[in-house]
Amino acid sequence: MLIALAVWHVLVSIVLIVLVLMHSGRDTGFTGFGFTPASQGGQHIVEKNLTRVTVVVAVVFALNTIGLFYLL
Repeated sequence: MLIALAVWHVLVSIVLIVLVLMHSGRDTGFTGFGFTPASQGGQHIVEKNLTRVTVVVAVVFALNTIGLFYLL
């Protein structure tokens, strides 16, 4: 069980790193790569969904960290 949870933790952490790096900074991000059109007056729907997915993965990462702590 511990090994499976540790492998899952590594995979979730890699996904979380990728998601955080995909977020736009002040002037770049998706708009810099050409994935989404520049939105005026707020975030584009893809950026909102990216934020939601990042939050979900971050919560999974936190719960997994707590689970690993109690297993050790």
